[in-house]
Amino acid sequence: MRCLVSVVIVVVGLLTNHPRAVIASTDEKANLISIGKCCEPGEILVDDTCTPLKETNETEWRPKFVEEKVNGISRSRQVEPNYQLKIGKPKCQSNEHQWNVYHRRSGEDRLAILTNGILRHYTTDLAKRTEDRSVYGLDPEELMDEEDLDTMYIHYDYPFGHYCADKTILTTDRLVTTYAMVCVPDVVVTWTDTNYLMRHAIDPAFHAMSIASYLIVAVVYFVLPQLRDLVGNMITSMTLCLIAGQCASMVRIFTEFGSHVSFMVADTVMYVSLLAAFFWLNALGYYVWSTFRSRNVFLRVTDGRKYCYYSTYVWSSTVCIAGSAIFAHFALETSKPVITGTIYPPQETIGWLGVSVLFTAIALTILVDLSFVLTTANRIKRMSTYGRIHHKMKYSFRMFVFLFVLMSTGWVALLLSRLNYDVLVYCQIVINLFQAISILYVCVFGQRRVTFLLGKTCNCCNSRENIEGLDWGEEMTAINAGY
Repeated sequence: MRCLVSVVIVVVGLLTNHPRAVIASTDEKANLISIGKCCEPGEILVDDTCTPLKETNETEWRPKFVEEKVNGISRSRQVEPNYQLKIGKPKCQSNEHQWNVYHRRSGEDRLAILTNGILRHYTTDLAKRTEDRSVYGLDPEELMDEEDLDTMYIHYDYPFGHYCADKTILTTDRLVTTYAMVCVPDVVVTWTDTNYLMRHAIDPAFHAMSIASYLIVAVVYFVLPQLRDLVGNMITSMTLCLIAGQCASMVRIFTEFGSHVSFMVADTVMYVSLLAAFFWLNALGYYVWSTFRSRNVFLRVTDGRKYCYYSTYVWSSTVCIAGSAIFAHFALETSKPVITGTIYPPQETIGWLGVSVLFTAIALTILVDLSFVLTTANRIKRMSTYGRIHHKMKYSFRMFVFLFVLMSTGWVALLLSRLNYDVLVYCQIVINLFQAISILYVCVFGQRRVTFLLGKTCNCCNSRENIEGLDWGEEMTAINAGY
């Protein structure tokens, strides 16, 4: 009888408790959300590689949830929902591509996981990004307040299956932050967009044409032996510096390839090359000025030795000023700008402080060159007789004046383009090509002596004009060269 009572009690207990157990289990599974994790448990990302925690001395990544309010603003929440981690990268559809997002202090991206398992990516609203830059000084692990999110940021939501998140260590920047790989739709590029057309089609084409123009000048003045004097070597060195600057500037156009380049290095090469080109122009102006100022032009110093002297001046000045600019950027810069892209972490680039050091030096060379132009022009007006060397230097002075005007105009356009107004950027793109083509004309096609030598060397332009109508000395050059 006692055994029968025990059996009855057990059966009643099972009948009364089993539905509750089933309901509790169902509720728990219904409230369980899935979170995508990029690496296996016990691993985090080091750059782009999943690495065990014991090799990194870091703790394992745990998602920090935020609760979405009714008005769409998120705020930190202490209570965590029931969740499970699903390992693996998202499998994007055919019309999507993977995009890496880094939640970091100096960038423009913020990441948050909502309590329903959705990854929310906050990014700067381009229409409002210039209104307030103080938001970039926040801790990368803290979300901004509601006012900042509402006024400065827009957001994109990615449900589970369209993202994975994890902790990452960026060794190059010595930074530990949150990383996410998301699936974003492919953007259909419209060639009718003026901004895209100017920055990604016309600008690279103009850069290529500029490089070709400078290369023609450098090759002509380097190949023709009659032009390899001191002035010709200066022109060759200056155009090679301009070519290096154009190549570095072209690298910065295609930011989607940022994982393969360093924008800091590209900016440094571009500005330092421009600085060196202006120093070569300054050396050319000093040489012309000193020749007209000197009473004895027949100095016992060869052009090769003079070129070594001027090279020492140019490169030592360039290295000193470039070193000062780099030191100012890394040691004194308070707001370091970054360049962001779609498949690479935000990269630091040179800021206004470093650029101001370089551009101030360029401005000083422009002022010195202006004094060379005015004093030399005044000296030429007062000269009653010209010797052969003075006659030759008169054409070098004219070329120097044109180069001074063209390069100064290009520098002013580049300075204004850093204000990031579309109109100023478009003007700089056009002026950049105009400067290159004009320098090609001034140094090559605008000088009858150079075109005469090119025609005789290439046997392509047999001019029938009288030799006496040429600028100076070409008839002796032709005889000595065996034409």
